[in-house]
Amino acid sequence: MDLTSREIRLPLGEVVAMLRDLNEFVVSLDRLGSRQAAGTADDATVGAFVADWDVARRLAHARRTIDLALDAQLTEEENAAIDELCERGRFYGTDQPHDQGQ
Repeated sequence: MDLTSREIRLPLGEVVAMLRDLNEFVVSLDRLGSRQAAGTADDATVGAFVADWDVARRLAHARRTIDLALDAQLTEEENAAIDELCERGRFYGTDQPHDQGQ
């Protein structure tokens, strides 16, 4: 099933909120990486950022926003195909993508 040409609509306010969060994370992680390279930050600093900035909850909210839009606008079969593709991702604590058969 080719889903690459499908379009999903999201409220602009939600998109802007997700982009703002993602921009904060990308810029902050880049700065943290630069500090680590310079020796002025360590893994604990990154961990503190993730905890203090509530990164996990904010990313989970973005994922839920997208999931709700997909559920509302795609068929069950299309959503199942997307779920299966997402399960193939790389997850921390595993050596290889979840779908090790490919």
